[in-house]
Amino acid sequence: MTDADTVILAQGDIGSPWLNIGIFGLFVAVTLVIVLRASRNTKTAADYYAAGRAFSGPQNGVAISGDYLSAASFLGIAGAIAVNGYDGFLYSIGFLVAWLVALLLVAELLRNTGRYTMADVLSFRMKQKPVRTAAAISTLVVSFFYLLAQMAGAGGLIALLLGIESGAGQALVIAIVGALMIVYVLIGGMRGTTWVQIIKAALLISGAAVMTVWVLSMYGMNLSSLLGAAVDAAGTEDVLNPGMAYGASALTRIDFLSLSLALVLGTAGLPHILMRFYTVPTSKEARRSVQWAIWLIGLFYLFTLVLGYGAGAIVGPERIQDAPGGVNSAAPLLAAELGGPLLLGFIAAVAFATILAVVAGLTITASASFAHDIYANVIKGGAADDKAAEVRVARITAVVIGVVSILGGIVANGQNIAFLVALAFAVAASANLPTILYSLFWRRFNTTGALWSMYGGLAITITLIVFSPAVSGSDSAMFPSADFDLFPLSNPGIVSIPISFFLGWLGTVLSKSPADPAKYSEMEVRSLTGLGAEKATEH
Repeated sequence: MTDADTVILAQGDIGSPWLNIGIFGLFVAVTLVIVLRASRNTKTAADYYAAGRAFSGPQNGVAISGDYLSAASFLGIAGAIAVNGYDGFLYSIGFLVAWLVALLLVAELLRNTGRYTMADVLSFRMKQKPVRTAAAISTLVVSFFYLLAQMAGAGGLIALLLGIESGAGQALVIAIVGALMIVYVLIGGMRGTTWVQIIKAALLISGAAVMTVWVLSMYGMNLSSLLGAAVDAAGTEDVLNPGMAYGASALTRIDFLSLSLALVLGTAGLPHILMRFYTVPTSKEARRSVQWAIWLIGLFYLFTLVLGYGAGAIVGPERIQDAPGGVNSAAPLLAAELGGPLLLGFIAAVAFATILAVVAGLTITASASFAHDIYANVIKGGAADDKAAEVRVARITAVVIGVVSILGGIVANGQNIAFLVALAFAVAASANLPTILYSLFWRRFNTTGALWSMYGGLAITITLIVFSPAVSGSDSAMFPSADFDLFPLSNPGIVSIPISFFLGWLGTVLSKSPADPAKYSEMEVRSLTGLGAEKATEH
């Protein structure tokens, strides 16, 4: 830690560590009781993967908002706005606009066509084994990137709240978060995870609302006065204008455009979001889910505007950047300034809940993809004689994913989590979205096109990320001492997404294997009307 960090900790801005832990412990205890109760009804594959399709549209909409409003939304975006002003708020705009794509193009259609996972849709009219394998691999990669962001958020938050200086101490905390995540998934399945998401979303949105009103009340409920105070604290009006973070050169502007494409198009390809649509009984409820999610998410991102500029005005950009956890500490530091240790303890618990709930959703999605797609449909050839074995494999996979995500989170600790999530969105937009759209809307699309699009998009995106400034070549990179940043953009979306669409088209037109027009017609009718979808989900 720097001397500035020591001063911040000595001044008591982190509040009472034991109070923070106590409030978080209370949340864990309550949610574990709920998960245990939910586990009584988790007996079949449909229960474990899709919560028995027993949730209503509003319930699932709240759960979706809980899944979507991750640590990046609460910690990363608030910090980005506090430090970079307008450019930081563009994260919020990108995340919100992305839901329009999900609503208009994929939500209801996917729910009508599939059963449990994204691969159910992508393999509907293709060769089952190769397409399911590719979709499962893509799901695991996207989930891993997203898990990195959440685990990094856990480490940074603990560094701030408990004053843990050592990397070993932060690594231990990340391991504890991972262990709790595994417990939630093993015991409660999708039903328990969904209730955790609902509770967490209610806490997060209500906590953000209280802080928003509190901040505005300090400036006479006048947003202009708040923005003026943020300008005074930053010492420049640049915080109100575009370009503070991405306007330095043509390259940084292109980088921002690339980031925006990834955010807007990535949501419709995020497996853990798509899987949520299978927890409702009808296509009408799927539509209601997205409508509720859009309103709640939109409201929350308006709150982030006030929270970010409020943190900039009240705490100050320099103090935020110098604090343990860096920009991710803006919201907790603001809570400490507003309401002292008690509000900080509540916000800390909300942030912990955010991380726990999202990693649980990601883990069950990844484990379901491996068990349902790889084990049941590739290794077992679609044999449905032992659903108990499939669920058992899903639980074993959840443990493995939990261990891997803990190790990855330790490596990624200290990175800006909003940026890490943006990388996950880039992978989802490149590897998944082209194949989803082609499968739903292009009659000629075939297995070769699907494989070229998924594997090609995955390989290109990961390669560009590895050789980008996000990984090496700068002080803010994941490996600052290394220097192999051959690709100039931090987010590869502007290159990888068009290439993935092109590969899907090219693989299709070059393939000699014709598409099955009858299966496409069946898929089209089911996706648009829901006819046959309920019957498919009973199997």
